[in-house]
Amino acid sequence: MTPAVDAARAAGVEVGIHPYEHDPSHPSYGLEAAAALGVDPAEVVKTLVVALSDDRLGLAVVPVVTTVELKAAAAALGAKRAVMASEQQAERATGYVVGGISPLGTRRSLPTVIDETVLATDVLYCSGGRRGLDISLAPADLVRLTGAVVAAIANWD
Repeated sequence: MTPAVDAARAAGVEVGIHPYEHDPSHPSYGLEAAAALGVDPAEVVKTLVVALSDDRLGLAVVPVVTTVELKAAAAALGAKRAVMASEQQAERATGYVVGGISPLGTRRSLPTVIDETVLATDVLYCSGGRRGLDISLAPADLVRLTGAVVAAIANWD
Protein backbone atom coordinates (compact mmCIF):
# COMPACT_ATOMS: atom_id res chain seq x y z
CA MET A 1 0.00 0.00 0.00
CA THR A 2 1.28 3.48 0.88
CA PRO A 3 3.03 4.86 3.98
CA ALA A 4 -0.25 6.59 4.93
CA VAL A 5 -2.23 3.35 4.96
CA ASP A 6 0.62 1.51 6.67
CA ALA A 7 0.82 4.17 9.41
CA ALA A 8 -2.91 3.94 10.12
CA ARG A 9 -2.90 0.16 10.22
CA ALA A 10 0.22 0.08 12.42
CA ALA A 11 -1.69 2.24 14.90
CA GLY A 12 -4.64 -0.14 14.83
CA VAL A 13 -6.90 2.08 12.74
CA GLU A 14 -8.65 0.48 9.80
CA VAL A 15 -9.15 2.91 6.96
CA GLY A 16 -11.36 2.71 3.91
CA ILE A 17 -9.36 2.51 0.69
CA HIS A 18 -10.85 4.52 -2.18
CA PRO A 19 -8.91 4.45 -5.46
CA TYR A 20 -10.19 6.47 -8.40
CA GLU A 21 -9.00 7.38 -11.87
CA HIS A 22 -6.95 10.59 -11.52
CA ASP A 23 -7.45 13.17 -14.26
CA PRO A 24 -4.29 15.31 -14.56
CA SER A 25 -6.28 18.08 -16.26
CA HIS A 26 -8.67 18.55 -13.30
CA PRO A 27 -8.04 21.94 -11.63
CA SER A 28 -8.50 20.68 -8.04
CA TYR A 29 -7.21 17.39 -6.64
CA GLY A 30 -9.64 17.48 -3.72
CA LEU A 31 -12.74 18.37 -5.70
CA GLU A 32 -11.78 15.73 -8.24
CA ALA A 33 -11.61 13.15 -5.44
CA ALA A 34 -15.00 14.19 -4.04
CA ALA A 35 -16.65 13.93 -7.46
CA ALA A 36 -14.98 10.62 -8.31
CA LEU A 37 -15.94 9.09 -4.96
CA GLY A 38 -19.44 10.58 -4.93
CA VAL A 39 -19.04 12.19 -1.51
CA ASP A 40 -19.79 15.63 -0.11
CA PRO A 41 -16.76 17.88 -0.78
CA ALA A 42 -17.08 19.19 2.80
CA GLU A 43 -16.04 15.70 3.96
CA VAL A 44 -12.85 15.71 1.85
CA VAL A 45 -9.79 17.43 3.27
CA LYS A 46 -6.59 18.65 1.71
CA THR A 47 -3.22 18.57 3.42
CA LEU A 48 -1.16 21.70 2.91
CA VAL A 49 2.46 22.15 3.92
CA VAL A 50 3.18 25.52 5.49
CA ALA A 51 6.52 27.16 6.18
CA LEU A 52 6.46 28.74 9.64
CA SER A 53 8.29 31.90 10.69
CA ASP A 54 10.50 29.91 13.08
CA ASP A 55 12.02 27.87 10.21
CA ARG A 56 9.81 24.82 10.77
CA LEU A 57 7.38 23.20 8.40
CA GLY A 58 3.89 22.16 9.45
CA LEU A 59 0.75 20.61 8.04
CA ALA A 60 -2.59 22.38 7.79
CA VAL A 61 -5.60 20.15 7.07
CA VAL A 62 -8.74 21.89 5.83
CA PRO A 63 -11.84 20.93 3.81
CA VAL A 64 -11.18 21.08 0.05
CA VAL A 65 -13.98 23.63 -0.36
CA THR A 66 -12.03 26.15 1.75
CA THR A 67 -8.66 27.85 1.87
CA VAL A 68 -6.33 27.90 4.83
CA GLU A 69 -6.14 31.03 6.97
CA LEU A 70 -2.35 31.16 7.27
CA LYS A 71 -2.23 33.49 10.27
CA ALA A 72 -4.57 31.21 12.24
CA ALA A 73 -2.58 28.11 11.22
CA ALA A 74 0.66 29.77 12.32
CA ALA A 75 -0.82 30.71 15.70
CA ALA A 76 -2.18 27.20 16.23
CA LEU A 77 1.29 25.79 15.51
CA GLY A 78 3.01 28.29 17.82
CA ALA A 79 4.54 30.57 15.19
CA LYS A 80 4.07 34.22 14.29
CA ARG A 81 3.60 33.75 10.55
CA ALA A 82 3.13 31.08 7.93
CA VAL A 83 3.36 30.98 4.17
CA MET A 84 2.71 28.13 1.80
CA ALA A 85 5.78 25.93 1.47
CA SER A 86 7.22 25.47 -1.99
CA GLU A 87 6.31 22.33 -3.90
CA GLN A 88 9.89 21.11 -3.47
CA GLN A 89 9.84 21.71 0.31
CA ALA A 90 6.48 19.96 0.62
CA GLU A 91 7.55 16.91 -1.35
CA ARG A 92 10.93 16.62 0.36
CA ALA A 93 9.48 16.87 3.88
CA THR A 94 6.51 14.55 3.34
CA GLY A 95 7.83 12.03 0.83
CA TYR A 96 4.66 12.51 -1.21
CA VAL A 97 3.97 14.36 -4.46
CA VAL A 98 1.79 17.47 -4.43
CA GLY A 99 -1.78 16.35 -5.01
CA GLY A 100 -1.09 13.17 -3.06
CA ILE A 101 0.19 14.55 0.24
CA SER A 102 -1.37 12.69 3.14
CA PRO A 103 -1.30 13.87 6.75
CA LEU A 104 -0.35 10.28 7.66
CA GLY A 105 2.93 8.48 7.05
CA THR A 106 5.00 11.52 6.18
CA ARG A 107 8.76 11.13 5.83
CA ARG A 108 9.29 13.56 8.70
CA SER A 109 6.92 14.06 11.58
CA LEU A 110 5.49 17.57 11.16
CA PRO A 111 3.37 19.56 13.61
CA THR A 112 -0.20 19.43 12.35
CA VAL A 113 -3.30 21.56 12.75
CA ILE A 114 -6.71 20.36 11.60
CA ASP A 115 -9.63 22.68 11.04
CA GLU A 116 -12.28 22.29 13.73
CA THR A 117 -15.13 21.89 11.25
CA VAL A 118 -13.96 18.42 10.19
CA LEU A 119 -14.91 17.10 13.62
CA ALA A 120 -18.57 17.61 12.69
CA THR A 121 -18.45 14.80 10.11
CA ASP A 122 -18.71 11.10 10.88
CA VAL A 123 -16.16 10.17 8.23
CA LEU A 124 -13.63 12.22 6.37
CA TYR A 125 -11.60 11.52 3.28
CA CYS A 126 -7.97 12.50 2.85
CA SER A 127 -5.22 11.61 0.43
CA GLY A 128 -3.97 8.09 0.83
CA GLY A 129 -0.48 9.07 -0.24
CA ARG A 130 -0.75 9.27 -4.00
CA ARG A 131 -2.87 10.96 -6.61
CA GLY A 132 -5.96 8.87 -7.29
CA LEU A 133 -6.17 7.34 -3.82
CA ASP A 134 -8.15 8.63 -0.86
CA ILE A 135 -8.64 6.96 2.49
CA SER A 136 -11.58 7.39 4.84
CA LEU A 137 -11.47 7.43 8.62
CA ALA A 138 -13.11 9.02 11.63
CA PRO A 139 -11.96 12.60 12.24
CA ALA A 140 -10.98 11.73 15.83
CA ASP A 141 -8.69 9.00 14.50
CA LEU A 142 -6.97 11.48 12.19
CA VAL A 143 -6.44 13.90 15.07
CA ARG A 144 -5.03 11.12 17.25
CA LEU A 145 -2.78 9.62 14.56
CA THR A 146 -1.27 12.98 13.62
CA GLY A 147 -1.08 14.39 17.16
CA ALA A 148 -2.77 17.45 15.70
CA VAL A 149 -4.13 20.49 17.39
CA VAL A 150 -7.65 21.43 16.34
CA ALA A 151 -8.38 25.07 15.57
CA ALA A 152 -10.42 27.35 13.32
CA ILE A 153 -8.05 27.66 10.34
CA ALA A 154 -10.38 27.34 7.33
CA ASN A 155 -11.56 30.35 5.36
CA TRP A 156 -15.02 29.55 3.97
CA ASP A 157 -15.29 32.65 1.73
